[in-house]
Amino acid sequence: MNKREKGEMVVCSSSFFFLLLASSVLLSSSTTSSSSHAACSILKLPNLATLSFEEGYTQLFGDSNLMLHRNGRTVHLSLDQRTGAGFASQDLYLHGFFSASIKLPSDYAAGVVVAFYMSNGDIFEKTHDELDFEFLGNIRGREWRVQTNVYGNGSTAIGREERYGLWFDPTEDFHQYSILWSHDKILFYIDNTPIREVIRTQAMGGQFPSKPMSLYATIWDGSNWATLGGRYKVNYKYAPYVAEFGDLILHGCAVDPSDHTQSCQRPDVLLYDAITMSTVQRSAMEKFRKKYMTYSYCHDRVRYQTLLPECKIGPESESFHSSGETKLNKHRNRAKRHRWSSAGTALSV
Repeated sequence: MNKREKGEMVVCSSSFFFLLLASSVLLSSSTTSSSSHAACSILKLPNLATLSFEEGYTQLFGDSNLMLHRNGRTVHLSLDQRTGAGFASQDLYLHGFFSASIKLPSDYAAGVVVAFYMSNGDIFEKTHDELDFEFLGNIRGREWRVQTNVYGNGSTAIGREERYGLWFDPTEDFHQYSILWSHDKILFYIDNTPIREVIRTQAMGGQFPSKPMSLYATIWDGSNWATLGGRYKVNYKYAPYVAEFGDLILHGCAVDPSDHTQSCQRPDVLLYDAITMSTVQRSAMEKFRKKYMTYSYCHDRVRYQTLLPECKIGPESESFHSSGETKLNKHRNRAKRHRWSSAGTALSV
């Protein structure tokens, strides 16, 4: 990537730097300054800027359970007994960098699911692609968990799922969650620290997401599976549950939904493939995975007796612990996905 390209805007605000500094102290205190510089490098994209809700998004469901604040720069999604809420990007995208600062509901939140994800299930119902951040609430005194999923070409029977703990309380402040999706790889970031890398391989074939997707954010009732396989349900005595979204970024190749032609020129398409992890970033990712990952499909011998071809057991396997996650996974049907009706009810597909 040419750093002197005319019009390039490097976005590394003080809030991003603060989040990065906090994560690097916890994950790799000996390389704080190097990590700061390396993580900011993922933001070296032309015209990278946050959008207001009106500039890039539309409400999916929830009526008054979606509220705009700070002139549309912050979106509150709430869950109560009537409904959850959600919004989606106005455009489809084929590859790009997608990000939001998210603050999760506090107190008792068992059964509550907050999702920040990309999907094209409304267009390709049987062959959809999906990239997920899913946040799973818990009972009081137990922390929220976050999981990432990758689905390609309708491969919901093979949920390439990972689950993690966090080194911070996601209910106390905003934290940045980002997805970089290119032709050859997918990177998930928390506070600009990479936590997962998925490389396109020949063995994955069409199961690597490759069709245009929209960006979504939702909050909904996942009582039937989200907390210990459905053991703990949403308790609406504590409603409304409010998830807050800010620093919304859509930086990708927009696609016309009518004929799927994209507005990106070849240099733009290659831009995302050109972003790579530095040695410092890769080390931070490995440390995160070793310390905080609690479940990975590559370690699940109950669900997958034969290792999937893209699985390479890394350094995290040395101290990997299931913490009940693998046993719990036997009781969950991850092939059961959802799409949303206009009323905000979840329909199984």
